[in-house]
Amino acid sequence: MPPHQTATLFTNGHFFDGSLSRAAFHTSMVAESGIITYVGPSSSPSLDAYRNLPTQDLKGRYVLPGFIDGHMHFLMLGQSLAKVSLDGCESLAEIRQRISIYAVAHPEKKRILCMGWMHSMTNGEAKASVLDDLDPRPIYIDSKDLHSVWCNSAALAEMGVQDMENPAGGTIERDESGKASGLLSEACVLLIVWPYLSTVLSIEEKMAALKAAIAAYHEVGCTGCIDMAMDENAWEAILALQNSSGGKLPIRVAAHWCILPGSGEAHRLQQVDRAIELARQYNASTSPDLRIAGIKIICDGVIDACTAALAEPYTSNAASPDPIWTPEMLDPVVKKACDAGLQCALHAIGDRAVHNAINVLEKHGQPGQRHRIEHLELTAPADAARLGNLGITASIQPVHSDPAILRAWLTLLGPERLKRAFAYKEFADHGATLAIGSDSPTAPHAPLPNLYMATTRKSARAPDAGDEPVNAGFRLGIAEAVGAATRGAAYSCFAEERVGSLDVGKVADFVVVDMEFEPGELLKAKVVQTWFAGEKVYEA
Repeated sequence: MPPHQTATLFTNGHFFDGSLSRAAFHTSMVAESGIITYVGPSSSPSLDAYRNLPTQDLKGRYVLPGFIDGHMHFLMLGQSLAKVSLDGCESLAEIRQRISIYAVAHPEKKRILCMGWMHSMTNGEAKASVLDDLDPRPIYIDSKDLHSVWCNSAALAEMGVQDMENPAGGTIERDESGKASGLLSEACVLLIVWPYLSTVLSIEEKMAALKAAIAAYHEVGCTGCIDMAMDENAWEAILALQNSSGGKLPIRVAAHWCILPGSGEAHRLQQVDRAIELARQYNASTSPDLRIAGIKIICDGVIDACTAALAEPYTSNAASPDPIWTPEMLDPVVKKACDAGLQCALHAIGDRAVHNAINVLEKHGQPGQRHRIEHLELTAPADAARLGNLGITASIQPVHSDPAILRAWLTLLGPERLKRAFAYKEFADHGATLAIGSDSPTAPHAPLPNLYMATTRKSARAPDAGDEPVNAGFRLGIAEAVGAATRGAAYSCFAEERVGSLDVGKVADFVVVDMEFEPGELLKAKVVQTWFAGEKVYEA
């Protein structure tokens, strides 16, 4: 073997073979020059050729394929790691206290950036006036779902919000006098807040954020991700980081270009043209580890803010909001993307938005294109069955089904509709491919707690709070969930020939976990090592 090649024999492990049987594990694996060349029993004569290799005894630990986050936001995850976390706050007083403590500790910061706020923490109120006395610097508070930003007056002023009209698909909340009062919702986030902040952060700061995101992912066993709102700002930063790293990144990235509602059909189609142009340059053939897979459309909002599009009005307030993207808006955009061979990823949370998304993909999708619907939080039984029939990937985020963050749903939806929430098992039983992701940074990015929620429907955030599991009949088996976070996510972005399973000939991306292979034990599981292309990139 040439001296530049590396090879390791891994023994005494439980190597996940991808089957649905919880007892099906291999005991040995060999990785040579970043490729798996053997996986199977330790007693096999085939292993004799490898006996002189450097050997690593895994002491009975489990080895899973490297996790692929099936839905995330790469640059925003990195940036969020330096933001004030409001996760777990239960009142305005607690939010104010956390921001004040951070402000005092960081006088050097030009802005105070926060994340993790939920509307329920402040009874739906998000006024600049209750933040203005905390600090004179601009304060930006991302909602947990990233569909709104709560600002103080200094932030509103530096963005020039007072003189703006509502953008298409967005709302600038105003007081009785017409003055912007602090909350920017839906398309305002994409069209006002993020573009502004991208101009005040340097490329070096963005590259540092991406490096932080990669390190954070390695620590939890992720070796790949699918970015679900790629734009010029983030793409420029990723290319800069790749260039500064010798042309390679220690993570595999597929991205969906975010298409905004814009000023009309012509503007929307121009954005699709940009995605087509980039996909011609960065695709599975030319750039398999950093590529544009397709487009992303945010069809509706979120249930907590009563902006998800439902077939029937909300129980709590009888509101019946229209989707952000109507069927008439979706049609030409999806058609153009499908005709160009791009994958469409349609964010659809409410049952009305899901129905619209399935209809347009059924109309324009072509065989084998593997279109996706993101979130699928509330679905009608008939639509749940259509996913598999049409070859649509169910891109799901079990972390959003945590009972601790759904306590308002009974009031918002009523008991009957709540029974249809997060129908994961039903999607799979009807033949849909499942791809599990985190939606980070709207939610924690670690896969193992995510899989705990997928398999138990219990809370990972507050496991001792006594919340009942959410629709336990829709839970997944543990092998099924691990498969959805690895092979399913790889399949969803046409990467299953290279990654997503521990098979001979595939890239040696894998994670060593100290765990019991039982759903109820997943919160105790610990990532011990993460390997990327046969090189160890993390060790606990």
